[in-house]
Amino acid sequence: MNDTPEKPTAAEKAPAKRTTTKAPAKKTAARKTAAKKAPATKAATKAVAKKTTAKAAAAKAPAKKAPARKPESRTAVVRRARRINRELAELYPYAHPELDFTNSFELLVATVLSAQTTDMRVNQTTPRLFAVAPTPEDMAALPPEELEELIRPTGFFRAKTKSLLGLSAALRDRFGGEVPGRLEDLVTLPGVGRKTANVVLGNAFGVPGITVDTHFGRLARRFGWTTQEDAEKVEADVAAIFPKSEWTMLSHRVVFHGRRVCHSRKPACGACPIAPLCPSYGEGETDPEKARKLLKYELGGQPGQRLKPPADYPGQPAPPMAPPAAAS
Repeated sequence: MNDTPEKPTAAEKAPAKRTTTKAPAKKTAARKTAAKKAPATKAATKAVAKKTTAKAAAAKAPAKKAPARKPESRTAVVRRARRINRELAELYPYAHPELDFTNSFELLVATVLSAQTTDMRVNQTTPRLFAVAPTPEDMAALPPEELEELIRPTGFFRAKTKSLLGLSAALRDRFGGEVPGRLEDLVTLPGVGRKTANVVLGNAFGVPGITVDTHFGRLARRFGWTTQEDAEKVEADVAAIFPKSEWTMLSHRVVFHGRRVCHSRKPACGACPIAPLCPSYGEGETDPEKARKLLKYELGGQPGQRLKPPADYPGQPAPPMAPPAAAS
C-alpha cells in the first residue's frame, strides 16, 4: 500500500482556486467602495467643521460700531440746543407743571410725593390729603399713621410721611407757616433737594430754575447737551447753554417730550418732530407707523396727568382715583 498522497488533479484544484480568488475580490470591492465614499465623508466633515468655526467666529466677533460722529464745536452745540428748544416750544405751547396745586405749599407737598411715581397718581391722591391738611400747621399735627394712609397710593409712603411731617414742622417753626422763596432756604427742608426747590421756585414764585428729573437728564444726554449723570452737573451744563429766562419753560418742554415721545426704553424716533436735530436718532423705533403707536398722553389720544389741566391743554383731564372699596 502506497502511503504517499496523490497529487490533486487540475479539476480538483479549480474549486479551491475559485474560492481563494473570490474572497479577495469581495474585499477589494469593499475597499474600492469605501475609498469612493471616504472623500465625500471627509468633505462633509470639513464643511460642517468650517460652518461651525465660522459661526463661532461670528459669535465671538464684536458687533460693528457705527462710524463715530464728527465732534461738534461748542458754538454748534449751543445753536442746535437752542433750535431744539424753539421746536419744542412750537410742539408744546401748552407745556406746564403736571402737578395740580393752588398755592406754593400744595406744590411743595405734591413735588415731594411725586418721587418714584407718576404725577397722575399724585394728583389723584392730593385732593383727600389737602382736604384734611391744607396748611403746614395742619399737616404737622397729623398722626403719622393717618398721613401714611392718606398718601399710601403714591408709594414709599413711610419715607414720604417722615419728609412731609418734617418739612411742615420746619415751615411752621422757622418760616412762619410760609414756603420760602429762596433756593438756599428750600433745600434746608426735610425731603427737599434742588430738583424740588427749582420746581417750586419756577412755578410758584416765578424764579427761573432747571428741573433735572429722570426725563430731563435722559434727554439732555441724548441731545448732546451734557455727558453727566449727576443732576447738579447736568443742571450746570444746561444752564450754560440757555439764557436764564428760558430755564423754567425749557424744563417743562423737555419733560413733556420725554414723557410723550422720547421714552426711556423705546423712544418713538419715527414720530419725533425734532428727529433731524437729534444726534441720538435711531435709538428707538424709526418706522413712522410703529412709532406713532408709542406716543403717550394727548399725542397718543390719551388723558393727561392733571385732573385740572390749564384751559389751553389739548388733551383730556386725568380720571380721579376710584373711591376705596367699602368694607364688607
